Amino acid sequence: MRRAVLAAARELGFELAGIAPAQALPELQAFPAWIASGRAGEMRYLERKAPRADAPYARENILHVFPWARSVVCCGLVYNTAQPKSTAPAPPGRGWISRYAWGDDYHEVLLAKLRRLAEHLRAAAGAAAGEEAGEDRVYVDTGPIVERVYARHAGLGWIGKNTCLIDQHHGSQFFLGTLVTSLLIAADSAPEDRCGSCTRCLEACPTQALQPYQMDARRCIAYLTIELRGAVPEALRPAVGRHVLGCDICQDVCPWNRRAPVTDLAAFQPRPGLVNPDLEELAAMDETAYRERFRASAVKRAKWAGLRRNLALAMGNSRQARFRPRLQAWSESDDAVLREHARWALRQLEPSDANP
Repeated sequence: MRRAVLAAARELGFELAGIAPAQALPELQAFPAWIASGRAGEMRYLERKAPRADAPYARENILHVFPWARSVVCCGLVYNTAQPKSTAPAPPGRGWISRYAWGDDYHEVLLAKLRRLAEHLRAAAGAAAGEEAGEDRVYVDTGPIVERVYARHAGLGWIGKNTCLIDQHHGSQFFLGTLVTSLLIAADSAPEDRCGSCTRCLEACPTQALQPYQMDARRCIAYLTIELRGAVPEALRPAVGRHVLGCDICQDVCPWNRRAPVTDLAAFQPRPGLVNPDLEELAAMDETAYRERFRASAVKRAKWAGLRRNLALAMGNSRQARFRPRLQAWSESDDAVLREHARWALRQLEPSDANP
């Protein structure tokens, strides 16, 4: 069974695949304390309750939500492409959209493959036992599962100091998907931690969101530019830099990504204008143009209002006076959050006769 499932995953294009046990895992014991500390910020979906009174959070233990689960098939799909890193020099007035959002929305790409994998699993189980395969669920980001923890126990990599899952051959720039099944499949084992004494990710984080193997999401640029719906704390605005959606810094400085392979999957190739995007071009879009341009794109996670807020910060941090007219218009917006961030950005600009 195990061999058939992993072979099917490879045939579907997953570069990484393994099996984890569907049980309480030691890393998840710290989950309630992490939530209680407030480090999840406004990501209330992480606080989803389990149906059992003695299990407050669904993500503490997969069996709290799926008592029938026995195995978790974990798969990884590389999204890295042969394009500049966020840490490389970029032309003035350019922003940064996280690498994972350059192509098509990865949720749909992975879910399609996982559904086909589930069909393979059911067929293999039926052939082996002459009966139905039982229950299963497939998830990409949206399930009550801390995917990287199960992926670690499935042998896909170790959890690095930047809290990303890292594989010694593929680096960390790959998406994770999970197939929860009621079938018992022989599990893999977690690889050893290979971060060693390296602290490059911790030192490179502009907002100091990272401590070894821990993240304060409230300070993470990815959280600030995507998950946070209101105002970005003023003290953190300069550190957001040119980021308009997500952040790749802790991965871009990681030595394990230095020679990581790239994907030839058409769905993940960069759409025009998304690598080091022109800030003014993005800012010139109205909402209709935004919806059309980012149809079936993960960029829409930030929402129209969030993207404009982020663009205002990036323009202010650029210190380029050519953005003054756009920011001046936004400073009178009916959107209170955009108005506040545009006025902050205007204060960051050089006098109008500098940096044309």
